[in-house]
Amino acid sequence: MSQTSFKIIKKDKKSKARAGIISTLHGDIQTPIFVPVGTNSTVKSVNPRDLKEMGAEIILANTYHLHLRPGEDLIKKFGGLSKWMSWQGPTMTDSGGFQVFSLGVGLEHGVGKLLREEEGEAKPRLNKITKEGVTFQSHLDGSKQFLSPEISIDIQEKLGADLIVAFDDLESPKHTYEETKKSLELTEDWLLRSIKAHKRKDQLLYGVTHGGSFQDLRVRSAKFVDKNFNAIALGGAHKNKKNMSQIVEWTIASVSEEKPRHMLGIGEVDDIFELIQRGIDTFDCVIPTRIGRTGFFFASTPVGNIKNRFRFDINKPQFRTDPKPLDANCTCYACQNFSRAYIHHLFRSRELLSYSLISTHNVHFLVNLTKIIRKAILEDKFKTLKKQWLV
Repeated sequence: MSQTSFKIIKKDKKSKARAGIISTLHGDIQTPIFVPVGTNSTVKSVNPRDLKEMGAEIILANTYHLHLRPGEDLIKKFGGLSKWMSWQGPTMTDSGGFQVFSLGVGLEHGVGKLLREEEGEAKPRLNKITKEGVTFQSHLDGSKQFLSPEISIDIQEKLGADLIVAFDDLESPKHTYEETKKSLELTEDWLLRSIKAHKRKDQLLYGVTHGGSFQDLRVRSAKFVDKNFNAIALGGAHKNKKNMSQIVEWTIASVSEEKPRHMLGIGEVDDIFELIQRGIDTFDCVIPTRIGRTGFFFASTPVGNIKNRFRFDINKPQFRTDPKPLDANCTCYACQNFSRAYIHHLFRSRELLSYSLISTHNVHFLVNLTKIIRKAILEDKFKTLKKQWLV
């Protein structure tokens, strides 16, 4: 089988943005591109046909969740992740590291990977980390589970994704320098074990960079991953958006230009522009379907902007008689066929179709935005486009 490869097609003259192609056995991925998240081997409320029609090129699924249910052996029996999902396109799986973090120090500190004002209360952790791996309780039934670099890679090889991620230990944004360094050292050991465990040559294995908000640790991690892997995934915790941009800059300056770079778990509109400008090729996030299920929809500039975060709440009374589509500039199924008033009615009535329409629109919005950005890079107009959106 041929190996997955990456080729840079065009570099922006005024930034580190670039357009490229990741070639896989299941098809090509034109970068930069937003990667919809299908945690349980489905993008919530959005069917694969709609994903294809909107131009999505790759879906990310979750190693931890699929291991617990239905199990990687069953998915392998059905021909691997793409066939299992009836997606027939490239797929990516994460390592399970973030979910393990969420059950451990994430609970203990009441945080996610980015510090926010609304972080929750500290709770007892549901995992135990050792050098061998992580013992944790299943969120489904409380059963005792164990995940290690070797097990994570074995699961991902059986799932058969085109792009996979080495097992890592996610530090907390509240960690001290010494705690972050200790976590990074564990991650480095786990990354090397992931390489040793990885046998499939048709999968591109991403190494994950860490180091919290500390520049020297970030540079160290970037150089370590670049030395040992053919693809770079930027992970770990950030204090805020400014710090996140700094981390990307430190990392990109320390890795090889010819390797693909993926940012884990980021997908706000302003973040997308900032990440691409700094040299990120792909990124995944649950934002479009998560906010869609609560009634929020994306809108393009000038209606959408930094102040309103490019989003509106369909629950608001102002939309009850609004004849316009969710976004006048959008070509998705929802915007081409339904009014805000109708979708408002569906959502207020708790009709399931409302979740599907808004989620489909939101995923289409981010996929299409990255395609517009790619076109701008090819035409040397990226900076102009960014200025139009982030005024």
